Amino acid sequence: MSTAQHLATIDLLRSREFPAEHGRSDAGAGGPGYHIAELATRDRPGDDGDDEGYGDAAGAQEQTVADRDGLSAVLTERWGEPQWFSLWSVSLRAVEGGEDIPEPWAGLSAYVPDVQVWQADGRWIVLGIPLGAEDLPFRLVAAITDVDPP
Repeated sequence: MSTAQHLATIDLLRSREFPAEHGRSDAGAGGPGYHIAELATRDRPGDDGDDEGYGDAAGAQEQTVADRDGLSAVLTERWGEPQWFSLWSVSLRAVEGGEDIPEPWAGLSAYVPDVQVWQADGRWIVLGIPLGAEDLPFRLVAAITDVDPP
């Protein structure tokens, strides 16, 4: 997908009501107060015999980072500089401290180490790259939420 397609998905989710129950949607997942969408997925070379022209895992990862940075530049033009927010400490608070972290932050903190966040029209726009095991694809995710970061 292109930056324009990613932006269209974010705009669509910003305009939608949040679902009353947790579940899947045509764009990803959602629940009370949030939507999460997987904007881009790149298989690691060798996963399915098709390296998508990236040559190696480092190339696929670099392209995912480039996708994030390109989309981030467009979002920054709209809403100003993002805040970088570490989710590592949020995960630690939930796992070790037993703190009840609201969604989507609890779910994101389980697999996304840090995110860029913007706030517009009473909603947070969140952009991040999940960490993954060697057998998982590289992904770019976005979340739209009215739940403040913990």
